[in-house]
Amino acid sequence: MPLLLILIFIVVPVAELYVIIKVGELIGIWPTLALLLADALLGSWLLKHEGRGAWRRFNQALAERRFPGREVADGALIIVGGTLLLTPGFLTDIVGVFLLLPPTRAISRRLLKRFTIGRFMVVGMPGGGGRSPFGSPPPTNGGRRPAGDYDYDATAEEVPDDGGHDPRLPGSGRP
Repeated sequence: MPLLLILIFIVVPVAELYVIIKVGELIGIWPTLALLLADALLGSWLLKHEGRGAWRRFNQALAERRFPGREVADGALIIVGGTLLLTPGFLTDIVGVFLLLPPTRAISRRLLKRFTIGRFMVVGMPGGGGRSPFGSPPPTNGGRRPAGDYDYDATAEEVPDDGGHDPRLPGSGRP
């Protein structure tokens, strides 16, 4: 882990500065700055475009009731790629474009899958056979919850204020 931090916070910025200086010597300071600015603008547009597509595919997977693993991986790669494109520098921009474009993102996704397979473990909850993770039995009466199993968060509704009652919860202790 310390080697990775040294690489990220010392080696990459030094390499970026070296490349920016060499490009500046080759084409001049103003064209280099214009190129870096154009690169950041193109990166933000590409991030927005690809991010919307990934979000749409994610919602479509949920609507089709299938696990959105590929869509989540694409979203993560798009976020990392967009961040790298917005960071000033040519080396990070190359990696950012690689992660944002769909054909090369598919290669990155395969590499990510190959790297992560076998490194994570899915663990079930004890006593989870046919029960929800929160311990209540699954709904059996037409999709409705059993009586007495209240879900306060999902059934909350606004009550209009008629001006005659105290809007605070009873016993809140506030004056």
